[in-house]
Formats: sequence, C-alpha cells, structure tokens
Amino acid sequence: MPRVLRIINRFNLGGPTYNASYLTKYLAPEFETLLVGGKNDDTEENSEFIVTSLGIDPLIIPEMQRPINFYKDALAVRKISEIIKEFKPDIVHTHASKAGALGRRAAYNLKVPVIIHTFHGHVFDSYFSGIRSALYQHIERNLAKKSSKIIALSKIQKHDLVLKYKICPEEKVAVIPLGFDLTRFHENMDEKRLKFRNDYLLSDDEIAIGIVGRIVPIKNHGLFLEGIKHLSEKSGKKIRAFIVGDGEDRIKIRSKCNSLGLDWVDFTKEKRKATVTFTSWIKNVDYVNAGMDIISLTSLNEGTPVSLIEAQASGKPIISTDVGGIENILLPGQTGLLADINNRNDYYNKLMELVQDEELRKKFGSKGWDFVNEKFSYNRLAKDMKNLYNDLLSQ
Repeated sequence: MPRVLRIINRFNLGGPTYNASYLTKYLAPEFETLLVGGKNDDTEENSEFIVTSLGIDPLIIPEMQRPINFYKDALAVRKISEIIKEFKPDIVHTHASKAGALGRRAAYNLKVPVIIHTFHGHVFDSYFSGIRSALYQHIERNLAKKSSKIIALSKIQKHDLVLKYKICPEEKVAVIPLGFDLTRFHENMDEKRLKFRNDYLLSDDEIAIGIVGRIVPIKNHGLFLEGIKHLSEKSGKKIRAFIVGDGEDRIKIRSKCNSLGLDWVDFTKEKRKATVTFTSWIKNVDYVNAGMDIISLTSLNEGTPVSLIEAQASGKPIISTDVGGIENILLPGQTGLLADINNRNDYYNKLMELVQDEELRKKFGSKGWDFVNEKFSYNRLAKDMKNLYNDLLSQ
C-alpha cells in the first residue's frame, strides 16, 4: 500500500483544512496517509475538530507557524525530515505556502519519489509589496522544480501560475477543485433558519447579509461595510449585517463602523439588535447560512473560498468581488453576482440589486445546490486524487 505524508500549514477554518482532511480520510484503503500540521495563529479559530470528527489524529509541529522565522522554520524542516525517515512515504503532498516550502525542501533532500504541492490561493497579489511578492515568486519557481506535480484548484489559478507568474510549465500543473461533504448545508434549513434568526433577534422583515471568514486585510471587510452603509441610506429596506469570524483587523473594522456611522454590537458580549453584528467564530456555518438572505465576499485576492461554496449549498445568493478563482466556483448571473474589484460602485449597485429583488434572490438560491454538489463533492475529489497519485507512482 503506497504511503502519503500530507503536510498542511495549520488547521484553521477553511478550504485547506477540509481538503487535507477529506483526502486523508477517503483515500484509504488504497493509500495510507499520515497528516501533519503546524500551529494556528492566536487570532484564528482552531479547527482541529474538522480533522478529529473524521477520526484522524494529526501530528502537530509547533515550530511550523505562519510568520517567517528562520530558527523555527529550520526546526520544522528537521522534524519533517525525521518523520519522512520514519514513515518512509512514497508521496509527500503539501498544502499551502509554508507547508509547501518546508515540506518540499525536506522531501527533495531525502529523495521522496513523488512530491506534490497544492496551491490554496497564492500570496502574489494584494498581500505584500512588489519586492516581497517578487521574492516569493522566485522561491516558488525553485520549489516547483523540486515538485513532481503542482495542483491548482481552478483553471484561472492554473493560468496565473503558468502564464501570469511563470511559476512552472503548463504540463506540470493539474487542476483538481476542492471537494466537501455539503450534506449538512442542505438539510433542516427551515429549522436552522428559525433558530439563527431567533438567536440573533432577526425579524421576518429584516434582510440579513453575512460575510464569513478571517477579519484580515486581504478580506477587505471595509468594502462590505461601505456597501451596508449605502444600503442603509438608499434601499429603504431593513438591513442587518453579520460579520462571522475574527482576526487581526477586528479593531480596525469596528473603527470603520464608527467612521461610517454604523451602529454595531459584539454579540458575544451584548445581545441586542444593531445594523452590524460581530458574532466571532461560529463552527456551525450551516446554521449561519440558513439564517442569512445574502452571503457576500469582498476579498482583494482569493483561491477557492469555501464560504461561497457553502453558501450555494445552502441555497443562498452570492455577491462577491471578481478576484482569483471565484468565477470558477459559482455561476455568474445564475447563482450570484460578481463585482469589479476596482469599482466600488459596482459592488454597491449589485448588492443593492439583490436586496431589492426578492425573486432574484430566490432564483439564484434555487440553482446553487445542484451546481456545487456535482462540482465540489468529496467523492469526486478523492477519485481525482487517486488517479493522479497512481499515474505519478507508475511513472
């Protein structure tokens, strides 16, 4: 039985954690997989529950952390190397940037037969300065030479890696979209909706608009708040906005509420109605989505945002900035609307369109489940990955 060492940056709430967990679970019994992860940031919700709920007991390397730290990074490489020597994997498969850098280095030095890396988004746009971004591109080009295969999550991401940033040649990239168990986002939705709206004091005539994810600069929550301000002044509707998550920009985004004159509340400390409600992390996102009428995303850059896949599985319409691979995970004009990232008014206007048109919301919501259930099934993910692994091992 071939052995796979799977290495992920950290177990935070998002696509990489689900991807690594499902592959670890559902590639058995054809492949024996050992899952290794780093330490979460203090500002992130620890999502090891996703892994443990599948009966997986991961190894944690505390030194493998998000920030660059040459001493800790060197220790992490040493520990990964020790794991490789003991586990003797046929394949080392890394997920996301830090795991990709450290894991591939160790695997290459120890001559692991197959080395694979999955890009869950990339840091080349909107994260760092031009000089720093160029440095990371240079590093990734060198790492790609040490890789048997690079996995992109969408055709757009493959285009970026091959043509825009020239990380590696086209023949080295395979496109394998994420896969999830989306069943819970399609079950008992009326019951969940009633509970969420009772818990968060939502009236039947209030339109709830949610944004789910880390509160960090790349997620661009400021644009979301500007859109809510526009609605509160122009729509004539009763609007409630929900920011679900937490992160380093929390204080900045609350200050943005103040500067826009938007009433806000931290619902973990004070349970009252407000235009903007900060909920912190909520593990049961299906419960959140059920209570929403619209799900938004305003990111400056994205790979494959899980929140939008889950929103469609929940039958909710989407309004998102048109960045990264987002247009590959929804049906523009059928399950959601995409706004030009360089045109704030485009976002305001399309958000307004969804708020004003209840029938459009229902139309978009009705098509979401069939689309994502076919395209983003964990069974499809496991099948695609098994085929790739077997092909690479046979070579």
